[in-house]
Amino acid sequence: MKKHTKTVCFFYSVYLCAHFMAALAFSVQYKDSLSKARAGLITTDHGRIETPIFIFVGTIGSVKAVTQRQLHEEVKAQIILGNTYHLYLRPGTEVMELAGGLHRFINWNKPILTDSGGFQVFSLSGQRKISEEGVIFKSHIDGSKHVFTPEKVMDIQRSIGGDIIMAFDECPPGASEYTYAKNSLELTKSWLTRCFTQFNNTPDKYNFTQNLFPIVQGGTYSDLRKASCEFVASKNATGNAIGGLSVGEPTEKMYEICALCCENLPLDKPRYLMGVGTPWNILEAIGMGIDMFDCVMPTRNGRNAMLFTSSGIINIDNKKWEKDFSVLDEGIDCPVSNYYSKAYLRHLFKSGEYLGLTIASIHNLAFYLWLVKQARMHIEKGNYQSWKNEMVEKLQQRL
Repeated sequence: MKKHTKTVCFFYSVYLCAHFMAALAFSVQYKDSLSKARAGLITTDHGRIETPIFIFVGTIGSVKAVTQRQLHEEVKAQIILGNTYHLYLRPGTEVMELAGGLHRFINWNKPILTDSGGFQVFSLSGQRKISEEGVIFKSHIDGSKHVFTPEKVMDIQRSIGGDIIMAFDECPPGASEYTYAKNSLELTKSWLTRCFTQFNNTPDKYNFTQNLFPIVQGGTYSDLRKASCEFVASKNATGNAIGGLSVGEPTEKMYEICALCCENLPLDKPRYLMGVGTPWNILEAIGMGIDMFDCVMPTRNGRNAMLFTSSGIINIDNKKWEKDFSVLDEGIDCPVSNYYSKAYLRHLFKSGEYLGLTIASIHNLAFYLWLVKQARMHIEKGNYQSWKNEMVEKLQQRL
């Protein structure tokens, strides 16, 4: 019996080695002729991701108010995101490693991306101190003091075990002056080199390959952004991210910088626009050549009674929905959206019933995924630009 068990374990290990340990691959499958939009395929050791894609934010290993089974079966999520800062503080890397990484800890067998925690650390403006070495900060949980260096953040993300992990960077405020943004970029470039050194000198922990994405910074300054793109591209990573946008700058400036970055990043690598955004932001950015997005908006807005639908925006708290027994959105393919009525969901919100938060969150998540799938379909058809122009106006309507 023991010999049989050892044999099974041996062949399982061989199976893992044969089926995992491949670096992320990306291929562009379709291009739109009237814009820079493209549809592609990302392949990781935990599965394939069709692009454009929206990544659902599961900060502490949980997409708020939604179970993993609901994400898998009803939303049909392809990839989720975990946060290094939060998972480091709680439950901690020891628990992560004992569990066998975040995938096993939360029972999720599809791709996971972990951000570096840099944005969260720098949001603690009164509780952190930045130096060339790294950042000293106080925990928002208990006030305890911690240090994040590029090397430590790489090690933490190795322990968490995301398929895609992010470099540790400084995210300057949207209104930063040129000198601050330039100095911040120099620090980010120095940290990026240290991130890659540490990443390349440490092994994968869980029998699958992790992939490090660098992040373009530079505030709202075109010359800094272009220089950052060139530096990032020189690292020849499997994918590249654009950070530091949607942090208070005007929308048109965000679009301008996004387009500039797309023009200066490699065509054959996926481009990830971090922290963006509204449905119309996403459609505009897809037209510029962005492949990946993440944002807390679907669940956060859902928990605050705002529904994104294929016809426009609904504030389900409004009295006008009190006797509306039509389903939430018959235009998208989601069991929850096609099952519950607007009147019932409004009743749940008015009653303070937790189920309302779950229904609204699932609906919004499904809508975002429907939206990027529709974008992909129209890229394939070759009419993305005209469809996008129509949808950007339609989706902003208040119903």
